[in-house]
Amino acid sequence: MEIIIKNCNNIEEGNIEIIENTLNIKYGINGTGKSSIAKSIQAQVEDDDDLWKSLIPFKHVSSGSTEKPSIEGVDSVSKIAIFNENYTNQYVFNKSELVENSFEIFIKTDDYEKQLSEIEKLLEVLNQSFQSQDELEELMSVCGKFIEGFGKAQSGYSKAGPIEKSLGSKGNILEDIPKELISYTGYLKSSDNIKWLKWQLSGESYLNIVDNQCPYCTNTIAMQKDSILKIKDTYDTTTITHLNNILKVFETLMPYFSEITAIKVEEITKNVSGMNDAQKNYLVEIKEQISTFLAQLNKLKNLNFYSLKSIDKLSDELSNYKIDLGLYSHINSTKTKEKIYKINASFDQVLGNIGKLQRAVAIQKNNIKKTIENQTEDINNFLFEAGYKYKVFIVETPNNNYQLVLKHIDALEKEVDSAKSSLSFGERNALALILFMYGALKDNPDLIILDDPISSFDGNKKFAIINRIFRGKNSFQGKTVLLLTHEFNTVIDVIYNLPRYFTPIPKAFFVTTKSGQLEESAITKEDIQLFKKIALSNMGDNINMLNKLVYLRRLLEVEGNKNLAWNIISSLFHKRDKPTKKIYDTINNKSTEEYLSQEEIEKGESEIKEYLPGFDYNEIYENTQDKEIMKQKYINSLSNYEKLHIYRIMYNDKRDSSVIRKFVNETFHIENDSIFQLDPNRYDTVPQYVIDECDKVVLGEQ
Repeated sequence: MEIIIKNCNNIEEGNIEIIENTLNIKYGINGTGKSSIAKSIQAQVEDDDDLWKSLIPFKHVSSGSTEKPSIEGVDSVSKIAIFNENYTNQYVFNKSELVENSFEIFIKTDDYEKQLSEIEKLLEVLNQSFQSQDELEELMSVCGKFIEGFGKAQSGYSKAGPIEKSLGSKGNILEDIPKELISYTGYLKSSDNIKWLKWQLSGESYLNIVDNQCPYCTNTIAMQKDSILKIKDTYDTTTITHLNNILKVFETLMPYFSEITAIKVEEITKNVSGMNDAQKNYLVEIKEQISTFLAQLNKLKNLNFYSLKSIDKLSDELSNYKIDLGLYSHINSTKTKEKIYKINASFDQVLGNIGKLQRAVAIQKNNIKKTIENQTEDINNFLFEAGYKYKVFIVETPNNNYQLVLKHIDALEKEVDSAKSSLSFGERNALALILFMYGALKDNPDLIILDDPISSFDGNKKFAIINRIFRGKNSFQGKTVLLLTHEFNTVIDVIYNLPRYFTPIPKAFFVTTKSGQLEESAITKEDIQLFKKIALSNMGDNINMLNKLVYLRRLLEVEGNKNLAWNIISSLFHKRDKPTKKIYDTINNKSTEEYLSQEEIEKGESEIKEYLPGFDYNEIYENTQDKEIMKQKYINSLSNYEKLHIYRIMYNDKRDSSVIRKFVNETFHIENDSIFQLDPNRYDTVPQYVIDECDKVVLGEQ
């Protein structure tokens, strides 16, 4: 993929290449715009307007420019997975589990889905039996409402429940309408009685505005006024609402009650004096049967792998699912028998395939067991190899789900309550990256982006991580991966030390942004050189003597050879008219400078001339004293690296507070921690802003 990026933060324009089905490493110093590359790809693929807005360069925001961030060349990418700080914060180390959707990532494999489908086919006839009977759903719903009507109490009947409030103490007040209100019977018993009552009661407040005049029709109401007021005293909307709801429940259930039960229930619902204890106990008895009946229906309706996986003897246990209406005397009606017959018939078909069902469930249980063992063993091997004293476990939850949890090897009987606070920064990052790998492999995106994922790890942990996520069957091997890093050792490990372990061989690029222009240069194994080779190659004829000496002194430092030659070169860099050496006084714990003897000078110069035959201390010293000569040497330097050292020689006697000068003196003049590196004449690893500040000083712009 040839990608063109424009107007994204500090990147005004640039091109990068991402080779498909390969690990693509983009190495660059901080501030290059690596995260901007990742965000621009994400914004385009996910059509994220907010992310695009965050990429608008500040200079465009302040100037009101209409230039918008854009990216071209990612049309073939429809799904991405990105590992960055946001992933760690949002998806891992939750309170209850290590990673969000543990079940989806670790358990729900293709084999799991295939086997689950086979089990569902064997149970399909039972599911169809429920789906084909519309009234059955209504029956199950109204059974639930019937049970709710009793409220919550250990006795099974609550005085605060809807049945007690509507029928318990007063009885059915709609069956005992006072004689002076008989004329309102049709309204009180209508299906809209609540609406009528609200209308009636709202109008009552207007009765006294005009004496003896109806506020509805303006006729004289002197004789009817007492009746109108009695409605308010006799009926209230809350009680009638409860009564309506309960009567509707009983009315719906009536066809399912056995004949004797239906008669007794009707007597209770039409009772006008309130229920006695015997009647309440009778209803509780009905409720207990309906509760058991409903639970059995729900078990049948929801019969699936999850309800079967804990059953060892499937054939024996499943027989208990079948509904025997002989055990339900209160609902043993013709209509109930009709519904349950169809369900039992379909369940008999399921039992007829009990052998197949038993095998399918056993295979699925075994698949889950093996999956859990393989996944946890894989992660735990990584944790061990990386030196982390933790193990992960996949545990089943009460709701038939699975979660990935963490335990310390010194306390395996207890889960780590909060991985986020218990793990160190490096441990969190390492584990998060491995968990991200599993999630990305499950989602199978077109592009995987790793934004500076392993820069915080030491050697053995870094190797363990690279080895795990990029090699082997269940890894990113063969996937299109963009790895963005400011850590050169990652390039060394993958491109120089381990390329034979990767299929295909990864590709690495050095990325840099200068004056808003993003560029990249390929890094091959041949480009990663021992510093000695780089130093010797940069002592050629086309490089000025001062810069040759920079490489030579660095070479001596890397070799641990701070001899007379090193002291002579250092004296030149400090612009001393005669070479010196440091003498350390161990008694007084201080060092002093002492001039080299003539014999020492001759010996040191002889060592230098083995590398640089044209070396002349006095001539070079005179050059360091001439500002114009040094300025030209700075201008003619082949790389920012060389300019930095010329700058340091020019201004090493300055002791001002310039942050840039301290940065030059203390950060970039040694760098002897890298045995392998890139040739600084080909790869600009010095930040451009540092050189820009040096230019201002050397060229007299400040």
